[in-house]
Amino acid sequence: MSSNAILRSFYFNQHPVTIFVPENLSPSQNFHSPYWAKVWPAAIGLCNFLQNNLDYIRQKKLTEIAAGLGLPSIYAAPYAAQVYCTDIEPAAVELAQQSVLHNQIRNVQCAVADWNNYAEFPLPDTVLLSDVNYEPVQFDQLLKAILFYLQNHCTVILGTPQRLMAKPFIEQLLPFCKQQEEIMVTENGIDTAVSIFVFQHG
Repeated sequence: MSSNAILRSFYFNQHPVTIFVPENLSPSQNFHSPYWAKVWPAAIGLCNFLQNNLDYIRQKKLTEIAAGLGLPSIYAAPYAAQVYCTDIEPAAVELAQQSVLHNQIRNVQCAVADWNNYAEFPLPDTVLLSDVNYEPVQFDQLLKAILFYLQNHCTVILGTPQRLMAKPFIEQLLPFCKQQEEIMVTENGIDTAVSIFVFQHG
């Protein structure tokens, strides 16, 4: 996988964040889930939000769930105390680890994990999620994971495009919403509205 990866830079307030991304990945390739292989607008929108709300990550212990290529984790690393970058797909974790090494980051740990077993890991201060609520069959388990973190007084920050099918999922979390922001992300000439939700218990 690493031989087919290239470096790509994303710019936040003129500062580049460089990560490895798959080169010319074909959807027909036999991957468990090719969804991880692209940096989606929600991840970019989440980084833009964090740029203007650094208190959520500054000197905090962070966990990114379903991180894919790990752009928010790499972005947050210079500010955070520690970052735990996770995804269920080993190939995604491998590329995220390459990005960590390329950027000479010492406070990011990459690991294969999913949201069904997060109770096994140390609790962070802040949980980062971008574009994870796209498969309704997964909504119940994802909601359980988010509620677990909220009940343990973690801040959960979710970046998501405005999908109608995800509206009922978001509505269940609105009682915990402490901040909401809409960010427009332009990628390859296409504008995508990204909603950022900050959830906290109590």
